[in-house]
Amino acid sequence: MSLTRDIEPSRHLGFGGGACTGRRPDPVPRQLFRDGNAAFWNPDDIDLTRDEADFAALTPDERRLTCLFVANLISLGEPAPQDLQPFVTAMATENRRDDEAYLTQLVFEETQHTQAFRTWFDRVGTGDSLPRFTESGDIRRRIFLEELSWSLYALTDDHSPAAQIRAAVTHNHIAEGCLALTCYTAGARICRSRRIFPGLLRIIEHIAADERRHIAWGTFTCRRHVAADDANWAIVTRRTQELLPLATEVIGEILAPFGLGAPFGSSKQGLMGSALNKASRRLDSVAGARGRRVEEVDHDHAPMHLEHEIATEAAGPRGKDVHQTVVPIRH
Repeated sequence: MSLTRDIEPSRHLGFGGGACTGRRPDPVPRQLFRDGNAAFWNPDDIDLTRDEADFAALTPDERRLTCLFVANLISLGEPAPQDLQPFVTAMATENRRDDEAYLTQLVFEETQHTQAFRTWFDRVGTGDSLPRFTESGDIRRRIFLEELSWSLYALTDDHSPAAQIRAAVTHNHIAEGCLALTCYTAGARICRSRRIFPGLLRIIEHIAADERRHIAWGTFTCRRHVAADDANWAIVTRRTQELLPLATEVIGEILAPFGLGAPFGSSKQGLMGSALNKASRRLDSVAGARGRRVEEVDHDHAPMHLEHEIATEAAGPRGKDVHQTVVPIRH
C-alpha cells in the first residue's frame, strides 16, 4: 500500500531519488519518463516553408478538412495543462513519485503540441480563423468540455481507484487513444498520399510518439488498479463502453459537412475502424493484469510493448513510401 503525503510546505516524507533500484526493470512510469527525455524535440526547429505553399494550392474543402483535423488536436492539448493538475496531485498524495514525474512531463508535452499546431495554423494563414474550427461540433464539445474535464476534475476531491480509472480511460484511452490518434492517422495520410505538408508530417511523427507514451501510461494505471482489486475491471469496461460511441460520433461530426465525398478519401468507417480495434487491444492488456500482483504489474512493460506493436503496424510494410510515426520504445 502506498504511503500518503500532504501537498503542503515542509510535509515531504524524504528524498528517495538516490535509492538503489537493483537489477529489476524500471517501473513503467519511470521508463516512460526516460523515453520522453530521449525523444525531446523543439517545434521551432521544424521548417514550415513548403506547408504554406501546399496549403494555398488545396481546394477550399481540402483546406477546411485539414484544419478540422488539426484543430481537433488543439482542442485536446490546449486544456491539458490545467485539466491534468488534479491527476498530478492525486499521484503526489499517494507518494507515487514516478507517476507524478511522468504526468508532469505529459503536461509539458501537451503544451508543446499546442505550440506546434498553433505555429502551423499561423504559418498557413488561418490562425485568425482557429475559433471557427475549435468551437464547432456539439458532440465534440460534450466529450472535451464535459466528459473529459469532469472526469479529470473529479480527482480534485476524490483520489479513489475508481476516479483514477475513469480519468485514465477518458483522457488516455478515448481522447488520446481514439480521437487524437485517429486525427493523426488522417493527417499523416493526407501528407503522404499527396506528398504535401512535410512540416506538418514531421510534427505528427513527433507527437504521435508522445501520445503513444501517454496512452501506455493510461493502460498501466488501469492495469495496476485492476491487479489491486478485480472489481475495478468493471469500471474500466463500463467507462469505455460509455465513451466509445461518442468518439465515433465526433469523427462523423467532423466529416458531416462534406457528405459522401469528403476530401482525401476520408470516411468515418475507415477512420474509426482501426481506432476501435486498438481500443479493444488496450482493454485486453488491462484484462491481462487481473489476478496478478501489483508489484509485478508495476514493472511489466506490456503497455509500452503494445504501443510499439501498434506503431510498427501503422508504419506499414518495408519498401512503401511511409514513415514510422514513433520513436521506438526500448524493451
